Amino acid sequence: MPYFDFSNSALSLLPAVIAILLAVTTRQVLFSLGIGIISGALLLTDLSIANSLNYTIKTIVDIFWSQNGFNADNINMVLFMLLLGILISQMTLSGATIAFANWAVEKCKSRRRAKSLTALLVFIFFIDDFFHCISVGSICRPVTDKFRISRAKLAYLLDSTAAPVCVLMPISSWGAYIIAVIAGIFSAHAITDMSAIEAFIKMIPMNLYAVLTLAMVLFIVVSQTDIGLMKKQEVQALKGKLWDDAHGTPASFDVASDKHGNGTLVDLILPMLVLVISTIFFMFDTGKTSLLEDGQSISLLSTLEHANLGKSLVYAALLSVVVSALLSLRLKLEIKSRLTCITSGCAAMLSPIIILIFAWSISAVIRDMQTGIYLAQLVDGKLSPALLPATLFLLSCLMAFATGTSWGTFGIMLPLAGDIAVASDVNLMLPMLGAVLAGAVFGDHSSPISSTSILSARGAGCHHMDHVATQLPYAIIAACGAVIGYLVMGFSHSVALGVTATACWFIGYCAYSLRYGRIVDQLEIQK
Repeated sequence: MPYFDFSNSALSLLPAVIAILLAVTTRQVLFSLGIGIISGALLLTDLSIANSLNYTIKTIVDIFWSQNGFNADNINMVLFMLLLGILISQMTLSGATIAFANWAVEKCKSRRRAKSLTALLVFIFFIDDFFHCISVGSICRPVTDKFRISRAKLAYLLDSTAAPVCVLMPISSWGAYIIAVIAGIFSAHAITDMSAIEAFIKMIPMNLYAVLTLAMVLFIVVSQTDIGLMKKQEVQALKGKLWDDAHGTPASFDVASDKHGNGTLVDLILPMLVLVISTIFFMFDTGKTSLLEDGQSISLLSTLEHANLGKSLVYAALLSVVVSALLSLRLKLEIKSRLTCITSGCAAMLSPIIILIFAWSISAVIRDMQTGIYLAQLVDGKLSPALLPATLFLLSCLMAFATGTSWGTFGIMLPLAGDIAVASDVNLMLPMLGAVLAGAVFGDHSSPISSTSILSARGAGCHHMDHVATQLPYAIIAACGAVIGYLVMGFSHSVALGVTATACWFIGYCAYSLRYGRIVDQLEIQK
């Protein structure tokens, strides 16, 4: 049935606004997403209860099945999460996670080193942000708990190293998608003086928000400083209170196991290495197979563009589960325990999978409400070229925050930025595209309805809104620095000057934080 057109109406923002406000006030993610979905369905069907019910059911079904058959990408992501749950369960049963925690505590010897370990693991699990949040959260939570690092800080470290690294890496799910979109933009405008992957690499320093966020993580870890609500959480953690228990114990990916084997670091490191290396292998393999089937020439760029990430993650996770199971044979664990860890691993993932389905559903509702199109029209053809990088950044921030999706923002805003650059000042093409990438990551970090924020909180065992509230000040500080950099970049046409301006802002933040955020260090010394 035809739906009402909200592309020129501020009502297109209503479902997103409702979901966000409810998430902030009630702290109930599923309830908030559900009300957002229902409100959008009612608006799209002219308040018809029967039609809105049919629309809601169809939206959920379309997540896994459409007119063209199975939605392989979403199904593969669910299968991957289930397999990852089984893998984590097996490593818990074998005692591998305890062995890692004991090793990390012995080697780290301080809260700073424990935080550094968590932050640095992103360079191993950089393939995908979901992959990183679930894996690193499960591995590092026992370590950060022993050093009395708040769950909110762990969630921040997961979230603020996941998307920023993925968006800067050509060999990642984000990089492959962005490169493919840029290639389409260049083709549409007959731009042949550089390739899409060359443009992507040149845009890395122009992605000011992602770069500044990583710099802030490094500074926060090294200096042991915190601001705002995060400082309160860290002070409480040093006193033994790792999370705010006003709303009960937060859910996590924990897999209960009364008995475990005498596993070693090998039982954790080897399956994880297999998972990472085989994911990269299958990405190139599926990309190469797709190119050969289409009769196209094979290159690094084209292989990445045609890689099937979902299938690659499932194959790699299955292989890693097999390796973990084979390693555990030497531990002589009970058969009943082995079978139980499969069901318990899947059960541990059911809650985040349900939340993810709700997040996908509201993304579809927001797409049908044409929220992105409405927001994009606010800037098109109305501003001076010098203001466009900063404006596109802010608009992408708003769009990603309202929709809860970076990739949806990429799909709408990158082509729009390309069109605007060609029509106004083609020399600002790359800064404009970089600004869109940066703004989309900010929205992904800050939005209560973002799937990455939800999974980061769940991976850390942190209340979802505690994570959003404690991370938001850091995200806003980085966003302000990015705006300054894009303004300088737009007026000067110099990337170096824009980066320098952002760096000056970062230095100012460091000075403020060192002066007013050192209470955590002092408490640790007193302890």
